Amino acid sequence: MGIVMGSDSDLPVMREAAQILGELGVPCEMVISSAHRAPDKTAEYARTAAGRGLQAIIAGAGGAAHLPGVIAAYTTLPVIGVPVKSGALNGLDALYAIVQMPAGVPVAAVAINGARNAGILAAQIIALKDGEVRRKLEEYRAGLAAGVEKKDRLLRALGVEKYLENRQETRDTRQETGEN
Repeated sequence: MGIVMGSDSDLPVMREAAQILGELGVPCEMVISSAHRAPDKTAEYARTAAGRGLQAIIAGAGGAAHLPGVIAAYTTLPVIGVPVKSGALNGLDALYAIVQMPAGVPVAAVAINGARNAGILAAQIIALKDGEVRRKLEEYRAGLAAGVEKKDRLLRALGVEKYLENRQETRDTRQETGEN
């Protein structure tokens, strides 16, 4: 799996894709390459991706967000665009740039700063042929469902006000300890 970003300022967002791919057992590489400042490097990366064994590319960019589209122009691999929140339009410009690709050169798009979902979508593509990745995705989804059930039980046991108070205390503790 390839993860490409237009700038190192995109790294805090794009690492979410690498983290979930790691959890799901999908190896990935991360690259900084700009559609505007390093167009030859970007084109070469995209042209050679399939030959290097990549099965999809996640490309994140803010502002004009041409990176996912440029990569898609040079490869037939699936490209998943991550609009990165930046600038005066808070990522809307990037979102629009990514979803407005011309016919014949598609780029899938996730939410603004949605790199985690991009990683999950990429894993789902790989899971079409890789049973181990599919199994890990199923476990991941089961974990999400279990988390919802746990929260529902707690809400029913505590009631709204105590639940919200407990939630705030948990957030405060996580911030103090540096946990996410």
